[in-house]
Amino acid sequence: MELFGIKWVGVSAENGQKLLLSMIFVAAVLLISVVTKALLGKVAAGDHDPGAQLKFWMRQGVSLLSAVVLILGLLSIWFNDPARLATAFGLMSAGLAFALQQVITALAGYFVILRGSTFTVGDRISMGGVRGDVMRLGFLQTTIMEMGQPPSVQAADPAMWVKSRQFTGRIVTVSNSRIFSEPVFNYTREFPYIWEEMTIPITFKEKRALVEEILLEAAAKHGVAVDKIPADESALIQRNFGIGTDDMKPHVYFRITDNWLELTVRFMVGTHSIRSAKDAMSREIIQRFDAGDIGIASATYDIVGFPPIEIRRGRPRA
Repeated sequence: MELFGIKWVGVSAENGQKLLLSMIFVAAVLLISVVTKALLGKVAAGDHDPGAQLKFWMRQGVSLLSAVVLILGLLSIWFNDPARLATAFGLMSAGLAFALQQVITALAGYFVILRGSTFTVGDRISMGGVRGDVMRLGFLQTTIMEMGQPPSVQAADPAMWVKSRQFTGRIVTVSNSRIFSEPVFNYTREFPYIWEEMTIPITFKEKRALVEEILLEAAAKHGVAVDKIPADESALIQRNFGIGTDDMKPHVYFRITDNWLELTVRFMVGTHSIRSAKDAMSREIIQRFDAGDIGIASATYDIVGFPPIEIRRGRPRA
């Protein structure tokens, strides 16, 4: 094609028609995709409602279908000759495999997440060093609403200023390729609860039986009540995970140390109500300890001697 006295290499009337047709085709597919997703509604972050989950997977299906239609349509427009199509596809595949390794790995991770049911929108996970609730799942990245960390893991990278498992307000994007190199921890998939522990140190002279009773009653009151779990859900947990009813009830474990006796109460709680449950338990335990004249042990030091002290008084100068 010659324009302004210049012969443009690779530009012809046929290519111009293909370019125009490609733009119209891409705009039409994207418009249909956007309209279809709008009709399905928006997915609320952290919503575990089955209807919201269905909407999410339908939106993912629309995105995948749109991508496939775009690829097939553009290939049909530009490479209508099978021989040219095979050559172009081979060269394109080799170039993409070399230049877009991370992108291809992230895309493969997306399909693994879908196929393996690793997590879905609303699940609470730990992935790529980030803990929080999944807000969105894209072809290349997963968007997470970050949450804080307990004091025992405050030194983790990145460090947190929220000292419990509550939202920090930061939105973090993690590449889907992380599932191939690091483990993914899911707090809510399949098993809807989590075990928590609270440790109380007391002196060896305290009323151990009363302390154990207080801890068990507080855990049973503010944790998951095993007798209130639906029978079908309890049977499903026992069948799939081999966890009996006794394993789900609160237990207190003793540990002897050099300075005091540690009583650790282990109990089940919902994944999104850990801090509120432990706060209510702490308030009740302190109140009942005060009423029962029970003290919490703390580190003490005995001074067994002092070095000799010599005081000298000098003569006043004239």
